[in-house]
Amino acid sequence: MTPSTLIVTGAGGHLGRRVVELLLEKPTSARIVATTRSPEKLADLAARGVEVRAADFDKPETLAAAFAGGDRLLLISTDVVGQGDRRLNQHRNAVAAAQAAGVKHVIYTSLIRPEPGTPITLAPDHHGTEQALAASTLDWTVLRNNVYTDGLLGSLPRAVASGQLMAAAADGRAAYVTRDDCARVAAAALASANTGRSTLDITGPAAVSQAEIAAIASELTGKPVVYVPVPAEGLAAGLAQAGLPGFVVDLVVSFDVAIAQGYLESVSTSVADLTGTPAQSVREFLTANRAALGA
Repeated sequence: MTPSTLIVTGAGGHLGRRVVELLLEKPTSARIVATTRSPEKLADLAARGVEVRAADFDKPETLAAAFAGGDRLLLISTDVVGQGDRRLNQHRNAVAAAQAAGVKHVIYTSLIRPEPGTPITLAPDHHGTEQALAASTLDWTVLRNNVYTDGLLGSLPRAVASGQLMAAAADGRAAYVTRDDCARVAAAALASANTGRSTLDITGPAAVSQAEIAAIASELTGKPVVYVPVPAEGLAAGLAQAGLPGFVVDLVVSFDVAIAQGYLESVSTSVADLTGTPAQSVREFLTANRAALGA
């Protein structure tokens, strides 16, 4: 039997690089291909036996060679935000190129509940990509990742310093999942032999509220932190005053509103099911990163 060729797109990013590293950690006869806009940044992976190929989703003509010979392909959603349909068009280019190249199975990193009606500004790109996959002849696995736990390290240090965690999430809960758990799931799905079409929610082990997160931060740092709910408009004004670009403000607020409306509260066992190891909880993640909280 001919060994599989596994392709990881966006391998220069945090998630893609981690997936490649995880694939390298397990003995396999599969050939690992990493694609990126900047091949020179992956010289260390090339030195470990990874085949590095140039790929630019804005330039479909680069994708035929990038995906050639691939059996299974991990399509990591790109980092283009706030540029109209550019991101969705990039993904559509990749789906079309994978089909043309004869790729058998695509694994796509999507978003939890991307259907029309969600307030999350990124959702239409993910929904459109899922539609492109459905309209293709490809087999696929859609990994609908919940919001990253890692993002809490951006907001909690300020909350610890001020004593207030401000968010527009009301009393909503989110099943935060770590980037590393998402990488472990993606690597497992890519390296598996499953066929057909499936959609999986990728979440942490429990849905937690902002008040619970504030309490964990307070416990870990020994400093009082309370959750202060604010209206979406107030959060947006504060972020804009802090100098964040408009599309970033809209994105951050949209996630809070989605939490308030219950879009991110569903919990699945997909991380454990695919990897054999349970997902890391918010408490476990923050405990491991206690120093970053300003403790």
